[in-house]
Amino acid sequence: MNDQGTEEPRVVVRDRRRIDPQTGQVRAPAAGQQPAAGAAEAKEASAPQEAKPSGRHAAPEPAGEAGGATVTVDAGEVEELRKQLDERTADLKRLSAEYANYRKRVDRDRELVASTAKGQLANDLLPVLDDLERAETHGDLTGAFKAVADKIIATLNKAGLEAFGHEGEPFDPSVHEAVQHSTSPEVNEPTVTAVLRRGYRFGDRVIRAALVGVTDHEPEPATPEVPVAPGIPEPPTAEAPGDKPAEERD
Repeated sequence: MNDQGTEEPRVVVRDRRRIDPQTGQVRAPAAGQQPAAGAAEAKEASAPQEAKPSGRHAAPEPAGEAGGATVTVDAGEVEELRKQLDERTADLKRLSAEYANYRKRVDRDRELVASTAKGQLANDLLPVLDDLERAETHGDLTGAFKAVADKIIATLNKAGLEAFGHEGEPFDPSVHEAVQHSTSPEVNEPTVTAVLRRGYRFGDRVIRAALVGVTDHEPEPATPEVPVAPGIPEPPTAEAPGDKPAEERD
């Protein structure tokens, strides 16, 4: 009460916090108190929901749940939808195959372009390799110069450059260019006996033929028979083993 004798309204403070600040537990709602809307929604969200089957194996909903409407599916419409699905699937498979072929063609073209560029570079360096080979023949390829030359040759060989045209190998007109010719009984077939310029191939492609000298087989000359003068007996011929002497044969 105040000085005038009137009673002042009392201030009532109610603790509506759902979490007890001392224990940290969720408080139970008081008797007659409805849970807050947020709490009801949270309870609904936390409660496990029953899984409902879906797809074509799902049970049809009751008419009341579907808004009182009954869905009727026509067999012809189902067949039309299935036909459209098959067509779309075939189109997708065809597009996938075309894309795979396109990727293969692009990769093949990329490899061809790279191989052609490497072969052109190797072809431009062939005069340098000829100079290095001549320097090695004359004994001038020594020291640091030889180390650099070996690295250049090793790098080109690793890229796919291969040298051919060596003495003693059979003559092949597809890779050898004959500029000298001779004969000898010491060979049995056309053979490379001199290499004037080394040949090179890059992969399966010959970028320069080898200039070589070729030696063909020459049969040995027959020994001429010496005529026998009249009155001189002919020399005895060698008798084959097992033959009888002329006296015994008579």
